[in-house]
Amino acid sequence: MKKEHTELRRRPLLTPVWLTAIAGVVLVAVAAWFIVSLATTTVVVVRHAEKELGTIEDPPLSQAGEQRAQLLARMFGERDGRVRIDAIIVSDTRRAQRTAAPLADRLGIAVTTVEAKDYDRLLSQIRAHRGGRVLIVGHSNTVPEIVHRLAGGDEVPPIADGDYSQLYIVTMPTLGPASVLRMRY
Repeated sequence: MKKEHTELRRRPLLTPVWLTAIAGVVLVAVAAWFIVSLATTTVVVVRHAEKELGTIEDPPLSQAGEQRAQLLARMFGERDGRVRIDAIIVSDTRRAQRTAAPLADRLGIAVTTVEAKDYDRLLSQIRAHRGGRVLIVGHSNTVPEIVHRLAGGDEVPPIADGDYSQLYIVTMPTLGPASVLRMRY
């Protein structure tokens, strides 16, 4: 009888230790998952660079447009460091693709092409790069809608036909509201 009594005393003593250890492992795993999921996605949204004037439906870039595309590549073309663009998504037009081409060549990354007004596919492509930095090249009639859908909130003012210098930086944290910074380049 004494032997049974001794075993009963040992078990209640060890049970809280094992339960505490298991709870600690679970807590550490949940905390690690939470920290990893708190990534902030940064999306840079620009209109394509200046296009050749004419009657062509999908005109190429003008000389000024080529220079603006090179400027964009210099601004975001660091291969190393914290300012590196991770993905480039453009509309299915020649001028949008040519605007992003110098940057893509400089970084050595492929460009993803999405139809100009396929906002759902565009947003899913951005979500695939959660925590990264994405460049979007759109058009005067799509950039305000893209920024609005990314950031929510207020309407984004339209872009004039002759204005190619608008640049929006949308910062989207996992928790909390997105913020928008509007610049010219």
